[in-house]
Amino acid sequence: MNSSHPIKVVAVTGGKGGVGKTNVSVNLSVALAELRRRVVLMDADLGLANVDVLLGLKVKHTIADVLDGSHSLRDVLLNGPGGIKVVPATSGVQQLTQLTPHEHASLVHAFSDISDQLDVLVVDTAAGISDMVVSFVRASQEVIVVVCDEPSSITDAYALMKLLNKEHNVFRFRVIANMTRTAQEGRLLFEKLNTVCDRFLDASLQYLGHVPFDENVRKSVQQRRPLLEVAPRSKAAIAIKGLAEKIDSWQVQSGPRGHLEFFIERLLQTANASGMY
Repeated sequence: MNSSHPIKVVAVTGGKGGVGKTNVSVNLSVALAELRRRVVLMDADLGLANVDVLLGLKVKHTIADVLDGSHSLRDVLLNGPGGIKVVPATSGVQQLTQLTPHEHASLVHAFSDISDQLDVLVVDTAAGISDMVVSFVRASQEVIVVVCDEPSSITDAYALMKLLNKEHNVFRFRVIANMTRTAQEGRLLFEKLNTVCDRFLDASLQYLGHVPFDENVRKSVQQRRPLLEVAPRSKAAIAIKGLAEKIDSWQVQSGPRGHLEFFIERLLQTANASGMY
């Protein structure tokens, strides 16, 4: 069963923890919803679920309940801020890393079942370069890499892109510089990364933009609400809205790759190939 319209699948990743990746995922999702897109945010950190914590959502059921057949994906979806829907992750990693063929089919069918309800799927990956992260990123149409001004952030982002490019044929990455002090700092961060990638990888890096350091982000985390609700006119919120407009302008493939089922099938194929399941 194919969804009736193309769906944009965007993975947000970072290579390491602490770069603000989940905050970016959450607020980009809310900003895309403000542009009248139907957005589902998937917490793909299957070992350490954190989107629901960041948003103060009460989780009754997770993706594990979809796999065991006790609930549909529609049952599992949470109503998030700004009209977004959230697919909560589970800490039951083993259940997701050892899928039977029946569970595999159930997951594909489950996402097919909600494809008429969304325009954009934002996938918030775990930190690091695990097989799970690689699988989610490789299955997505677009890859956003979040970096900040720390040597380890640049190093880890490069390691992730090298792995995806050399071993999994991912050739395009979009970069967001997060928590920058100036626009110039963001551009320089990107240039550092781009210089190394130009030299050693067969990949195209595109600078999406920067999100300035903003004390309001910390306040929003403390309140367990998105920045765009807590301080919609703050510098960081305005920057994220601008990034969302760019993402919204990206073309979606109208062929099979533009359908949600393709994302899930490719996710599971990649995971199987890497020995995850």
